[in-house]
Formats: sequence, C-alpha cells, structure tokens
Amino acid sequence: MLFIEYPKCSTCQKAKKWLDERKISYEDRHIAQNNPTEEELREWYKRSGLPLKRFFNTSGLKYKELGLKDKLPEMSEEDQLKLLATDGMLVKRPLIVAEDFILTGFKEKEWEEEMGRIS
Repeated sequence: MLFIEYPKCSTCQKAKKWLDERKISYEDRHIAQNNPTEEELREWYKRSGLPLKRFFNTSGLKYKELGLKDKLPEMSEEDQLKLLATDGMLVKRPLIVAEDFILTGFKEKEWEEEMGRIS
C-alpha cells in the first residue's frame, strides 16, 4: 500500500499515526518531492470510482491561487489530470493507493471501512 503525504500537513500526520497505531504497513512517498505522474493519477482516478475533483486539494493555497474553483468545471478530465501532475500541492492528501481501493484525504470512518477489509 502506498501512502502519499506532505509531511508538514497535520491531516497527513494524523493519518500516518492512525496507520501506525493499527500496525498497517505502507510505503511512504513525499508528494512535493515525488509528485504523482499523469499516468499514475489517471490510473488511480479510474480505479477509485471517485469524481476527479476529489483528487484536488481544494483547500490548498495553490488551488485558490490558480482560481481552480471556477476553472475546473470548464476543463476536460484530460486537462485536469495534466494540471494535477504539475504540482504535488494541488493533489488531495493524504492519498492511499492499495490494491483494491484508493482513498483521498483522511476520513477515519472511510479508512476504517476500507482498511478493515485488508487486515
């Protein structure tokens, strides 16, 4: 399982602690140093069944700076994926990529449900 995070993000820290407390093993990846590629994002998006907007860090400075709230609805999925791949700070985090599921952000109840299936 891949755990993609920004180490200074308090939500990522909380999620990592949650995983560690449950002794769930994962591979750690720093999102700003190793941003997901367009191909990875495309695959994860397709596998997740989630709306593409869920992959955007809508509360991030970069998102607001670029005025994406108004621009995203006008953009094609292809353009949105290309944009996400340009900057890790645009990507919702933490991001969990497991064999059977993809999780964006940290919602404890959602994580409990998904992780319960693998442990």
